[in-house]
Amino acid sequence: MKYVLVTGGVVSGLGKGVTASSIGVVLRACGLRVTCIKIDPYLNTDAGTMSPFEHGEVFVLDDGGEVDLDLGNYERFVDVTLTRDNNITTGKIYQSVLDKERRGDYLGKTVQVVPHITDAIKNWIESVSLIPVDGKEGPADVCVIELGGTVGDIESMPFIEALRQLSFSVGQENFCLIHVSLIPVLGVVGEQKTKPTQHSVRELRALGLTPHLLACRSAQPLLENTKQKLSQFCHVAAGNILNIHDVPNIWHVPLLLRNQNAHRSILQQLNLLSIATPPDLRDWTKMAETYDNLTNSVRIAMVGKYVGLTDSYLSVVKALLHACIACSLKPEIDWIAASDLEDDSAKLTPEAHAAAWETLRNAACVLVPGGFGDRGVRGMILAAKYARENNVPYLGICLGMQISVIEFARAVLGLERADSTEFDAQTPNPVVIFMPEGSRTHMGSTMRLGSRRTLFQTPDCITSKLYHNSKYVDERHRHRYEVNPDVIGILEEAGLKFVGKDDSGRRMEILELPSHPFYIGVQFHPEFKSRPRRPSALFLGLILAATGQLEAYLSGNQSNS
Repeated sequence: MKYVLVTGGVVSGLGKGVTASSIGVVLRACGLRVTCIKIDPYLNTDAGTMSPFEHGEVFVLDDGGEVDLDLGNYERFVDVTLTRDNNITTGKIYQSVLDKERRGDYLGKTVQVVPHITDAIKNWIESVSLIPVDGKEGPADVCVIELGGTVGDIESMPFIEALRQLSFSVGQENFCLIHVSLIPVLGVVGEQKTKPTQHSVRELRALGLTPHLLACRSAQPLLENTKQKLSQFCHVAAGNILNIHDVPNIWHVPLLLRNQNAHRSILQQLNLLSIATPPDLRDWTKMAETYDNLTNSVRIAMVGKYVGLTDSYLSVVKALLHACIACSLKPEIDWIAASDLEDDSAKLTPEAHAAAWETLRNAACVLVPGGFGDRGVRGMILAAKYARENNVPYLGICLGMQISVIEFARAVLGLERADSTEFDAQTPNPVVIFMPEGSRTHMGSTMRLGSRRTLFQTPDCITSKLYHNSKYVDERHRHRYEVNPDVIGILEEAGLKFVGKDDSGRRMEILELPSHPFYIGVQFHPEFKSRPRRPSALFLGLILAATGQLEAYLSGNQSNS
C-alpha cells in the first residue's frame, strides 16, 4: 500500500479536507484506485454526540458511522463509499487498547502510549487502508490520510509518532507527506510572509517527518520569490511547492493541483509513474467551468436551527448545489434562523422577525433540514404552514418531515396540541414518538443509523417518479423519533399520504401532499448520497418544482421508461 499523508500547520481550518479530497480526485484521474482515512485527535469516540457548532455537521455513512464532515468531502469528490473505520479518533484508539488491556491481551506488560497506542494507530491504518471502498475487489493503490488539527498540538502527538514509524516501516517510496500551510499577507506591508510556514515545517521535522510537498494556502497566487524562499528554508524542491490560492469554487482545486503537476510529484515520490496515466479531468473541468458561467439563479429558503455556522448543513448545501447545476442554475441560499419566524421574535427582535418573513416570502422553495431539540421548532412549523398554504415547493428532511406532520395535524385536523414527544412529553396528541428500540440513557450510536430500505407504497407519487419508478430506495438515516403509526389513518384520511414505508410497514419514511405541487417530507437524509454528477433525486425535484420544470421532467422520465 502507498500512503499520502496530509498534515496542516500554522492555523486550523485551512482546507486540509478539500486538499486531501482533491489529491484523491487527481490520483483517481490518473487511473489509480484511492481510499481515504481521516484522523481526528479528539477524545470523542465519534462525531455523533457533538454539536454542529463544534465541528460542523455529523456525516452519516452507509454502515451507520457518525463521522467528521471531511469524510463527506471524500465521498463526494473521490466517489467512494467509506466505512466508520475510515474515521480514526483518539477515543476509538484508546478504547480499543483499554479493551485489550482488560482482556489481558498485553500479558502483564505496562501499557503505554509508545508502543501500545502508536502500534494500535499503525495497525488500524494498515488494516483499514486494505478495505475496498470503490465497489471493486481488492485493496486500493493509494490511501490518502488526513491528520486533523495542527502540527504541534499535544493531542495529535501520538498520531504524529505513529505516522513517523509507519513512514519508516513502509519505506520511502511508499510514503508521501504533503504539508498544508498558510502564507499570510500583512495589510501594512503587503508582502507574502513565509515565516509561519518555516516554523511549522521546522516543528514537523523536529518530530521526525519531512514534507515532500508543501501546499500553500493564500488569497492570491504565490510570487516566484516566495516559492524560492520556501524551498530554501523548508528543504522542499521549488517544483514541489504547490499554491492553493482562493478560487471561485472548490471544484477548481483538483485542477489547480493538476496544472502545477502535483500528481507527477506525488507519483514520482511513490514510484507509480510507470503504472499511472496522464490525469483525465475533462468532466471535472467542465463541471467547474459550468458553475462559473451560470447566470440564472434560484432562491432557496433554508429554515434551520444552526444557520450561524453554514458547515452545520454542509451536505445539504452541496446537494442543493449538485441539483442546481443539473438544472443550469446557481443556488442562492437564504439562511433563516427558525426562531426569527416565531411570534415571540416579533416582540423581542421585530427587525429580525420582519426580515425573516420577507426572506421566506421571496424564496422560490422552502427546505427544513434535520436537527435536535425544541429551539426554533415553532418557526419551522410556521415555515411549513406557509409553504403548504401558498403552494410553495417544500422539502422536509428528518426533523423537517416531522415538522410537516405536526403542522398538518394542528392546522388541518384541528389537534391544537399535536406535537412530538421530543418537544412535549405530555402532549395529548403525540403525532411523533420516541422509537421503541432507542436508548434513553446513552446518546452515542443509539439512533437509527445508516443505510435502510424504503419501499414505495404506490408508483403514482412524485417521489417514486423522481427515483425513476424504483420499487424501493436505500438512503441513510439518523433519527431517534418517528411518526406515530397510530395516527397514520386519520392523517391519510385528511389528505396527507405516506407513500414510502420501511420493510415492516409501520415506520413512515416518505410523505406527500397530493393536492400540493411539491410538498414532500422524508425521514432519511438524501443529502448524504448526493454527488456532483449524480444529484439526489429529491433535491433535484425541489429545484425543478421551484423553477416550474417538474412536470415536464417527470413526463419525460415516464416516456423514457
